[in-house]
Amino acid sequence: MTKDLKVGCQTFTWEMLGGAWTGTPDDLLSAISAAGYSGIEITDTMIGGYADRPADFAKALTARGLQLVSFAFGSKSGFTLADQIENDLVAAQRWIDFAARFPGALVSIGSATVVSEGPLADKFAIAAEFYNRAGALGKASGIDIAVHPSSHHNTLLFNRADYDRIFLLLDSSLVGWVPDTGHILRGHDDILDTMRTYQDRIRYLHLKDVDAHDRWAMLGQGILDTPAVIEIVRNAPRFNGWLVLEEESEAAAADPAGAVKINRATMRTYGA
Repeated sequence: MTKDLKVGCQTFTWEMLGGAWTGTPDDLLSAISAAGYSGIEITDTMIGGYADRPADFAKALTARGLQLVSFAFGSKSGFTLADQIENDLVAAQRWIDFAARFPGALVSIGSATVVSEGPLADKFAIAAEFYNRAGALGKASGIDIAVHPSSHHNTLLFNRADYDRIFLLLDSSLVGWVPDTGHILRGHDDILDTMRTYQDRIRYLHLKDVDAHDRWAMLGQGILDTPAVIEIVRNAPRFNGWLVLEEESEAAAADPAGAVKINRATMRTYGA
């Protein structure tokens, strides 16, 4: 059965500005709400003073007509350091507990990165151990856990071969997948085949576009076949209906609030 679509916004559009962004989490919520979104995915970097105040964050969301789609976090360990697994699991539990205050919210865990010397196979094994154990923590708390591969520098999970390798090691009953269309395209894979192959793992979707030279592009201005990927996720058995737009193009760097507003308008042309 196909799912009704809901459209959220990822806060990395502002996070990528680094020190050039001097706003607050409330500024993010207001900009995203004003742009016409109904949900938000926020990160451990951007949650700010709400990190230990989930009840207040819930009130701030409600005041702006927003839902928390997912809480996303990463680690300086890249999730490939065996001696950091326990520390990373402490962080995972912290954000699982946070997300548990928001009905339907997930926890998204960033792409593993190769941050130390040693055989590549060991890195996959360490990352998989962490993801599976985090998934078990999530299951115990009633929170879905999903992995979010990327195409950023030094990622462990870049192309289809990497996806095949990590998914073989992950327990699909514990760890889902947040496919990111831009990152898959930058891995030079057949995006539709990749998404169909692992359709049963999809929990929600990150939508962003790239041009033919692997540069980030505004949604609808690159090579992504947006209607085709939406059709795949709508029929995914565990897809929750959320399309989360994430914008990293030069246009977003110049005017993040304006860029996400344009993307929301673009999504309406796709019927969402």
